[in-house]
Amino acid sequence: MSTDPRERYHEAIEALNRGDWRTAQSLSMALLREVPPHAGVCFVAGVAARELLQIPLAIELLEQAVRLNPARPDYFAQLARALAQASEPSRAYQAAERGAALPGADATTLDALGLAYTATHAYAKAATMFRHAAEMAPDSARFQYNHATALIHAGDTEGAEQALDACLRLDPGYWKAYLSRAQLRRHSRGDSHIDELRRIRDGLGDDPMALLCIDLALSKELEDCGEHEEALDRLVAGKRAWRRHSPAYTSATDEALFDALVEACPSSPPEAGCDSQDPIFIIGLPRSGTTLVERVVTGHSHVHAAGELQNFSVALKRASGSMTPTVLDLDVVARTRAGLDWGALGEAYLASTRPGTAVKPRFVDKLPHNFLYAGYIAAALPKASIICLRRNPMDSVLGNFRQLFALGSPMYEYSFDLLDTARYYVLFDRMMRSWQERMPGRILEVSYEALVDDFETGARRVVDFCGLPWEDACLRFEENPTPVATASAVQVREPVNRRAIGRWKRYERQLQPVRELLEAAGIDIAD
Repeated sequence: MSTDPRERYHEAIEALNRGDWRTAQSLSMALLREVPPHAGVCFVAGVAARELLQIPLAIELLEQAVRLNPARPDYFAQLARALAQASEPSRAYQAAERGAALPGADATTLDALGLAYTATHAYAKAATMFRHAAEMAPDSARFQYNHATALIHAGDTEGAEQALDACLRLDPGYWKAYLSRAQLRRHSRGDSHIDELRRIRDGLGDDPMALLCIDLALSKELEDCGEHEEALDRLVAGKRAWRRHSPAYTSATDEALFDALVEACPSSPPEAGCDSQDPIFIIGLPRSGTTLVERVVTGHSHVHAAGELQNFSVALKRASGSMTPTVLDLDVVARTRAGLDWGALGEAYLASTRPGTAVKPRFVDKLPHNFLYAGYIAAALPKASIICLRRNPMDSVLGNFRQLFALGSPMYEYSFDLLDTARYYVLFDRMMRSWQERMPGRILEVSYEALVDDFETGARRVVDFCGLPWEDACLRFEENPTPVATASAVQVREPVNRRAIGRWKRYERQLQPVRELLEAAGIDIAD
């Protein structure tokens, strides 16, 4: 290793550029101890720390970098990403805005700004950054893929498909792009990619990401073309391939957490809570219609769509004083049993959503898994509206199993096995029954099937529950221009339909073990 600080600095930059985060960190942190404060060294050390998930250190170093050199857009872009990872969306947005206002951004910086804007739900600005990055570096598959994702959020499926095709021409091994392309639209046998996907599948080795994405893409297109039995077989195979290479999961862990949450929450509403009625929480299992209801409510002129916010869980974690690495676990729950300052928790949550959620009188926080926090939300924000979506149990299980959620998130580990997904539904159902017993009338439960069958009546019921005056725009959800960053981004652009109702019956024979498990738990399966 060279003794010349300048040479070691360039070695650190080279390590960063090739993704050798530990070497980059080792070299740059050593330099910081030996030389006067230097913006570039702080930047290299900060990016390495962010990539190694040492987020507090990353923020400290990147803040120092922008103080020492406030003219670098890439410094602000990486600071924004670190702040977003720390669940500091307001500060992340502000850092991204400062970076975007500076001249000289290259494609990598524009892409990083797009990722930061996406994390703060500023999807229109993210799309602009990704588009500029893809234009500046048209030979980058990653930039094409990120641009496609932004176009999907904005509802431009034709543009998204073109960007995904461009991504795959540049890199045929960009596996996620095959799945995103399959999910863009409904396919017919004449315009599907089934033959191409089968050829690719036959040539794959044991790469779990490749198997997962190709099998799920093949499953989606086979289902579109009516080949249901093979579609489910491919889905099971893809999920199993990933599960073999991921940490062991047991539903007993989730069961212990669910039981602890119900036991720990106040048995009656506390006297002191934040009295704001601004938030409208939409909860439920994923793939149960939460996005549809969000679009109904945010069609109202008084309501802002804030997206899927992680803010309440982070605020609770901080209020509990827990120092464990996961946002929600038994340690967090145990620390809440003695009670919290519920008003302070509600205020902290609200403050963390500002200024974005202050643009209209009310806002929707549509994070399905907030059903876990319903007892805490009711205590901290007693005037907030809470709406829970319910869907046919078999369709719920199939819908969760069909979806590829965020890989690596402990929230979705159940979704790689059909029976684990069924067990998770049982836990969800039991928890929602507990919340209704403890807090009668506090949570409005909405049946997805009933909403679809009598849409206006259901929509009016939801809007009335939120204490809002009726507006006809709430019925025209498919015209809602707000970007959608969920798995329903394509579906919510269509008028209401019954296509997803009773989907499980196409796979009735293969799903018999799921039905038996649910019925053994006392859950009624409506035929």
